[in-house]
Amino acid sequence: MTEWLSVASHVLVVAGIFFFLAGSLGLVRFTDVYGRLHALTKADNLGLGLLCTGLALQASGLAEAAKIMLVWVLVLVASGIGATLVASTAAACGIRPWLKRASAEREAAKRPAE
Repeated sequence: MTEWLSVASHVLVVAGIFFFLAGSLGLVRFTDVYGRLHALTKADNLGLGLLCTGLALQASGLAEAAKIMLVWVLVLVASGIGATLVASTAAACGIRPWLKRASAEREAAKRPAE
């Protein structure tokens, strides 16, 4: 493997890890199921894509690189289906998206009138 290919591979793997961490932070920080779902599906799919691309650059052959990229494609399909099922189940259960404006109006209504 040439030196620049090795450097590109390591940069892609580190970038993928960064997006995994960003998705995990979004899971902790966002307020409702829809925001958390968005953070996990977007950031983790991009992170996995970067990670798989970096690993495919390190693969010893084309067949091995294709298998690594196939993993990413299968996870993309599975996460899309899973996210749709979670969101539709949350909507069917009556869970509404959190809105900052509505939350502020509820807080204002709770305060005593001056």
